Amino acid sequence: MRTFAAQHKNMQKIAPSELMINSDGSIFHLHLLPNELADTVILVGDPDRAYRVSEFFDSVEFKRQSREFVSATGLYKGCRMTVLSTGIGTDNIDIVLNELDALSNIDFDLRIPKSTHRSLRIVRVGTSGALQPDIPIGTHLLSAISVGFDGLLNWYAGRDQISLLDYEYAFVDHMKWSNQLPAPYFVPNSPSLIDLLLPISIPGITISAPGFYGPQGRVLRLPLLDPDLLNKIESFGHKGQRICNFEMEGSAIAGLSALLGHEAATICFIIANRHLHQSNTSYKPLMDRFIESVLNKLSEPQP
Repeated sequence: MRTFAAQHKNMQKIAPSELMINSDGSIFHLHLLPNELADTVILVGDPDRAYRVSEFFDSVEFKRQSREFVSATGLYKGCRMTVLSTGIGTDNIDIVLNELDALSNIDFDLRIPKSTHRSLRIVRVGTSGALQPDIPIGTHLLSAISVGFDGLLNWYAGRDQISLLDYEYAFVDHMKWSNQLPAPYFVPNSPSLIDLLLPISIPGITISAPGFYGPQGRVLRLPLLDPDLLNKIESFGHKGQRICNFEMEGSAIAGLSALLGHEAATICFIIANRHLHQSNTSYKPLMDRFIESVLNKLSEPQP
């Protein structure tokens, strides 16, 4: 059997054009060094929320900002955590997840994958709009399954192996899905994280949309390709489960994490109900209790 050192000689290095590393040794977009990343990673969309989460830490090693990517690593009740803002959308998640994995599983000096795999716990803490009339504003909604309207996962090999294809086929048939749209994908979130976060939330299926307006069925001045989009989504059911809410990042987090060997989940604070035409734009004071409840769960000793 060849030693790993011998295998190193035969491994093709990842080119500088593919793995971009800054002059200080940090990853290109996030500006993080490998040793600065904790095993538990909290993702938030809003850079201000990343700062807010870091204020809950008992101690902070550093805070950093590069574009919309604000990061901090610190201790919360003895658990080392990194909080990172992603901005809005699954296109940003493609950057974030690949660079988090590179920090964990690629040797930056040799430019090859490491011999041992490091698995991260990645939890998105966000806001969302409910789609069912019985889910009130203020609910903590845990994504048991994430649905991608964005098409991102379709660019990667192996997407069928980590997707729930029976859900996809049933959904496409129910929706009479247009071939003008990206093929939707259904990905389960991490069972261990679902078990951990379930006591502070309710579970459901969550759609990640590639936009806030048309892809989520909102009409201002532009008409929709499918005017009945929301009604069809609300009425979809499969294996006793229904679609509960819209957000904009969770599908790519779940899908890329599954492909890369990380544990991931999305938990959201409901700030609107589309069915009831209700919203609360003054939700930020309530987010503190939500954030703290998630941090408390993540800091619990792992079995």
